[in-house]
Amino acid sequence: MADFGGSHSPNGTPGLPHFPTPSHELEGEHQRGFGSTAPEFPTRAPDFPSPPPYAPPQPPPPASGHRLPLTTTSAFPSEEQTGRPAFYDADGRSPIFIGSALLERSVHPCKIGPHLQSFVSVPYGGGEHVHTGRYDLLPFRPDLMEWVPTSHGRIPPGRRPVEGGYEEDGSRLYHAVGIVNGVPVPGKCGEHLRGCRVAFGGVEHSIDEKYDIL
Repeated sequence: MADFGGSHSPNGTPGLPHFPTPSHELEGEHQRGFGSTAPEFPTRAPDFPSPPPYAPPQPPPPASGHRLPLTTTSAFPSEEQTGRPAFYDADGRSPIFIGSALLERSVHPCKIGPHLQSFVSVPYGGGEHVHTGRYDLLPFRPDLMEWVPTSHGRIPPGRRPVEGGYEEDGSRLYHAVGIVNGVPVPGKCGEHLRGCRVAFGGVEHSIDEKYDIL
């Protein structure tokens, strides 16, 4: 057996090689380079603000808005359902709402009020007609809707008007408001009408310039 230069045990059997101990210089380098104490491990991550909860995008409202389906034979809805009135009548106190009257073969924008006969007044054929039966009330939402000035049946560029109904031939009608004797009166407008039509004082008034479309 080869002799590896190690020490021998008393019985002549070779022992393990003798490794030298580190010098004082190396011990000093060890102490200076790494230190005798291990760094403290962090126990938790720093606090960060929680992300906001996920909110899915809301779909746009329908083209005709969110409406209350009603009938003239039922009680007038409460303010919790109708919201604040869009306008007030000539007395300055009676609330006026906007909506649509469902006729036999057409749907016409109209004015609605709890003080009106059968609640619903429709401009049609040159007169102011009392409607009985089915109608829809459109709560006015300032956060989603606005009145935009226009004239001659034009739809303002870049705007999406709220659909209020249609003629018997399918021509579209929109909600409008015109001024009659200083009173804002809601009614209807359309490109084919080339203006606005409102019912006031038993008459259908034609306003071709400076009215608003919803």
